[in-house]
Amino acid sequence: MMKTTDSKYCKCLYFTTNALARKVEKLAIESWKPVDLSPSHAYLLMMVLEQPGLQPGCLANHLQLSPSTITRLIEKLEEKSLVIRTYEGKITNVFPSEKAKLLSPDLHKCVQHFNNQYSHILEKDEIKAMVSSMGTLADKLAT
Repeated sequence: MMKTTDSKYCKCLYFTTNALARKVEKLAIESWKPVDLSPSHAYLLMMVLEQPGLQPGCLANHLQLSPSTITRLIEKLEEKSLVIRTYEGKITNVFPSEKAKLLSPDLHKCVQHFNNQYSHILEKDEIKAMVSSMGTLADKLAT
């Protein structure tokens, strides 16, 4: 397969960020297979485990996903009996189930596996600079 840097579109922001995203997604999906969750489902579940009772809007902000995507993720986690939604008037709170609490150590192993996967490929300083730069650029493009 041709290297991204050899592609005709290697200087295109859209092309290179998507090429990187697909490669990172592939590593992430592989890392989360042991718990049978997508990376997005897993990160949402870890947030709920760390802060039971979070509202969907807070989850959307932290995970940088649309409210409708968060709703679909929560529904899927409910189907798997991993989260429970409660309602207080118009306010929705999301709590982890007992099953999710038991899964927590495995979730953290998946995070560690994912970190190990890319840490064997990229250098620590490279990762830190890239993540920081990408976050800053994402914030600039959001305005």
